[in-house]
Amino acid sequence: MRLLGLAVCALLALSACGGGRETSKSNSDVNGVRGFLKQAFSSGGGAPEGGGLCGDPTLVGEAIGSVAGSGVCGIENAVLLRSVDGVALSQPAKINCETARALKTWIQTGARPAVGKRGGGVAELKVAASYSCRTRNNQPGAKISEHGKGRAIDIAAVRLADGTELSVLQHWGGGKNGRALKKMHAAACGPFGTVLGPKSDRFHKDHFHFDTASYRSGSYCR
Repeated sequence: MRLLGLAVCALLALSACGGGRETSKSNSDVNGVRGFLKQAFSSGGGAPEGGGLCGDPTLVGEAIGSVAGSGVCGIENAVLLRSVDGVALSQPAKINCETARALKTWIQTGARPAVGKRGGGVAELKVAASYSCRTRNNQPGAKISEHGKGRAIDIAAVRLADGTELSVLQHWGGGKNGRALKKMHAAACGPFGTVLGPKSDRFHKDHFHFDTASYRSGSYCR
């Protein structure tokens, strides 16, 4: 409602600039109001009441609508996620809102607590993959991956504010960075339906795979 009120005020201001003695005003005033209106109505991400992407002001990116894919691939209401609760993504992630929200939960309950204030805290996630119409692990004859449904995101590393990078490939298995990564991996089990890491198989030695698939038995984590 607040956004609507601001928009109405902006419209009134815009109309006032168009006539009477105010016609001598520079076009920059008018363009500024028009720019505000464009931003106000384009940044909602399909959720006007909550604000921000997916109705959450801490999710930043764009709503891109339906993503068509061959066979069972595709996303009904896709978003292009750029940052989550102040944590940047190394590349935009094309996923659905459920997965975006799960990622936020993991950042708040897993990634941040695992490193605390070290290095200034978590600043960026290195995204290895998001939407891709392919089979699981790109294996012929395998089932379609959750990546093909916009329900999955792969994280290869976590970067801290001071530039320190916790790499799944390089640091998993020991030391301070390895212990932090193991805590992050464990904390993802719950927010996500599937959690895979270096101990799961050879396909995940260099990244975490998180997806929001639902299983009757609960989350599948390895």
